Amino acid sequence: MKTPLFPVYARHHAKVVDFHGWDLPVQFSGIIDEHRQVRQSVGLFDVSHMGEFKVSGADAAAFLDRMVTNRIATLQPGAIRYSPLCYEDGGTVDDLLIYRLTETDFLVVVNASNIEKDFDWLVAHRSRHRVSIENISTQTAQLAIQGPKAQLLMEQILHQPLDSLRYYHFIAEARLAQFPVLISRTGYTGEDGFEIYLGAQNAVRAWEILMDEGASFGIKPIGLGARDTLRFEAGLPLYGQELSAEINPLEAGLSRFVKFEKPEFIGKDALAAIQASGGFRKLIGLSMVDRGIPRSGFRVFQEDLPVGWVTSGSYAPTLDQNLAIALVEHSSDLTDPFQIEIRGKLLTARFLSLPFYSRSKGAAQ
Repeated sequence: MKTPLFPVYARHHAKVVDFHGWDLPVQFSGIIDEHRQVRQSVGLFDVSHMGEFKVSGADAAAFLDRMVTNRIATLQPGAIRYSPLCYEDGGTVDDLLIYRLTETDFLVVVNASNIEKDFDWLVAHRSRHRVSIENISTQTAQLAIQGPKAQLLMEQILHQPLDSLRYYHFIAEARLAQFPVLISRTGYTGEDGFEIYLGAQNAVRAWEILMDEGASFGIKPIGLGARDTLRFEAGLPLYGQELSAEINPLEAGLSRFVKFEKPEFIGKDALAAIQASGGFRKLIGLSMVDRGIPRSGFRVFQEDLPVGWVTSGSYAPTLDQNLAIALVEHSSDLTDPFQIEIRGKLLTARFLSLPFYSRSKGAAQ
């Protein structure tokens, strides 16, 4: 599958790879160069492979409130909430963003690899609610502007100040040149930034405008490789690695998005039992002491006994360290050294708090 922006990739000399069936750019100028571009200035991402659903109807708020672990009924128009979507056993179907457009209309943004699964899951549970669910993914393009200069660029393009647009809020009816767009203050990099939703037919022209307007800021196109290292440093979960049907939100450190005070949501009883047990696994950060780069799936040991595995691992350009996010047993002692099995050898790592990086605090030490 190709996004509406596939034609621009060759123009920027992108290296294209298969990503869950999508032909997407893994890099343009190089992963480390693109990573530093976003941390220091501003970058432009094509994220049109993400899925979008329109959920509407008199019961839309109540329906979504029952489906996800976070509280949606209290969400105000113009605001956004992040939430896990769970199975009855507490495992994770997906993690998603919910935009409240009006009292009865919502935009739900899901991961590209889960579009069909999520749509079928929502449809299968709507029978008791007055709600319609429409998959508008193929009609919708999504671009992301991320970095410390993102606001300056967007203000220049929109000809309006954006100081009042708070994090996890959006402008429903903005215009990018002649195109109607929805602009949200969200992102997946740990930096300030904006995500732009618009009709797929306008995606290429919007990309060109953003690149032209951003030239004075030194804007660069950014690929999947840097998107992953940026979210990794910021400790943001990736579905299929930090979250899955086998990894629940409590284990992933997302308990703040699980609202047990709600009367009902799918997976509530199972997650409450897991929380009450107190013995569930936990995601932690690890910094390599020995030389080696940990990768997803590598086994983690403590005192030569297996205690878990790496969910994400990489060289972190901002910190200039080899780091890992790992899912380990609850009993693991964070004050003791860990070992990660790399190429048949147990290499030493130490605990490092997540996130590894935040723009307010800089890099963790």
